[in-house]
Amino acid sequence: MNETIQRLYVTGYQSYELGIFNEKDPRVQVIKNVLKRELTALIENGLEWVMISGSLGTEIWAGQIINELKQDYPEIKLAIIFPFEGFGSNWKEHNQLLLSELVQTADYVDSVSHQPYQNPGQFKNHVSFLLQHTDAALVVYDTEYLGKSKFFLADAEKFQEKNSYELLTITMDDLENSSDFGDSV
Repeated sequence: MNETIQRLYVTGYQSYELGIFNEKDPRVQVIKNVLKRELTALIENGLEWVMISGSLGTEIWAGQIINELKQDYPEIKLAIIFPFEGFGSNWKEHNQLLLSELVQTADYVDSVSHQPYQNPGQFKNHVSFLLQHTDAALVVYDTEYLGKSKFFLADAEKFQEKNSYELLTITMDDLENSSDFGDSV
């Protein structure tokens, strides 16, 4: 890493993309442990803000990890930047609760579009906002296991052509090498 990463966007697989439908799934803890290790190292190197957009899975877990890390690193801040107003309002009650708990503990919450969902352009604008307001992204993603994050990665790689932007990835191999994640996939 050449420059200190001060503002980081964390994203990756949504829980359903991994076949995880329960927070007690052992793979959730594996992903959280790897996220915690990566985020701790970044915080110790000067990371100040972690941004998520509140999607179920990697982003919610990253937000929960940041809240845990605040005990040892009170300087770290969590921002939730939704793509549009009312994001997650049609989720199941349990999932809405996970999101609202994070919203209550976040240091900053806003949405790029101040309208409810209208069109896919809101997601494009959201990604553009995130790329312009962060120094790097930490993505739990593996090109061998496709998921929605491939769209973010494509936009980030295009952004990298003209901007200094770091892409950090956590792959399936990283997860499997960290524990017995593979046994439970």
